[in-house]
Amino acid sequence: MNEEISNVHERRVLITGGAGFIGSGLVRYLLGCAEVAVLNVDKLTYAGSLRSLASVESSPRYQFLRADVCDQEAIGSAFEKFQPTVVMHLAAESHVDRSIDGPAAFIETNVVGTYSMLQCALEYWRKLGDDRQERFRFHHISTDEVFGSLGPEGRFVEATPYEPRSPYSASKASSDHLVRSWFHTYGLPALITNCSNNYGPFQFPEKLIPLVLLNAMDRKPLPIYGEGDNVRDWLYVEDHVQALWKVIEKGEPGRTYNIGGNMERTNLEVVRTLCRLLDERRPHPSGAYEGLIEFVADRPGHDKRYAIDATRIKEELGWEPAETFESGVEKTIDWYLANEAWWRPIREGAYSGQRLGLSNPGSKS
Repeated sequence: MNEEISNVHERRVLITGGAGFIGSGLVRYLLGCAEVAVLNVDKLTYAGSLRSLASVESSPRYQFLRADVCDQEAIGSAFEKFQPTVVMHLAAESHVDRSIDGPAAFIETNVVGTYSMLQCALEYWRKLGDDRQERFRFHHISTDEVFGSLGPEGRFVEATPYEPRSPYSASKASSDHLVRSWFHTYGLPALITNCSNNYGPFQFPEKLIPLVLLNAMDRKPLPIYGEGDNVRDWLYVEDHVQALWKVIEKGEPGRTYNIGGNMERTNLEVVRTLCRLLDERRPHPSGAYEGLIEFVADRPGHDKRYAIDATRIKEELGWEPAETFESGVEKTIDWYLANEAWWRPIREGAYSGQRLGLSNPGSKS
């Protein structure tokens, strides 16, 4: 880790998972729009890529440390050297299908890793002077999946009881509870945000939108679980990272803030929208992309509907999304069309689009 970043920047932000999809978006946003110094701590698992940070890697306000959030010695050293005023904890295993195949990694990173981050933050925070303690923030970034599944009506609010239904959502629910307990028991000034489904540039192509886009461009089947009637609230990643920073600037420690795009769509509606827009931008002589849609066996424990009520963050902090689903998807498609050099190596190496989430835990298949 380079220790040469100047101390003139009052805000010093330690971001875990900053080479991932949302994390890299946050790093790019902060270095482009805020006078802060950033330390990106990332293990660089399959979904982390420093290529997502090529536009900011030479910034004098940026540095990178390759480390596992479970490694308390490395994380504790990073706290002491970097002296953060803000911690934004995004490092997590995040794909539900992978959690079905291998839940152990999700427990280790999402639960044990969050515990390690909290312990290191607490030890560091206790040594600060009163003024620095007052300004310090630990922001834990989580998901709406901790709330379980909704029926056809209603939305998740911050007080909705937790009812996780996958190993992934259970691990994130556990980490949320740990963060709350460190606030109430030890006084660590922590905040939690629970967001809806993110999409946008630089998303690893195991997730629905990039998977469909890249499969379509390669003329591969576009898999849709079940009947495609599962509903998600979609949030453009750049809107999300701006909301995350708004929580740091104005949020109250001990509070939870839901972040959503107010853009509910069924999975089938999402895929058909992507196909229609691709037909306009890159028509194929073999016919419309919608002809590639293939309905496949549903995912085990697949939650029917998620929807976020983001009233609190709008009324208390003044944030609401700038993008509609249509405008955000258009930007996303245009980015993937223009950036094959970013995603093609992933498709040819780490993940080629194969189905995940059907094997039994511990299975050798």
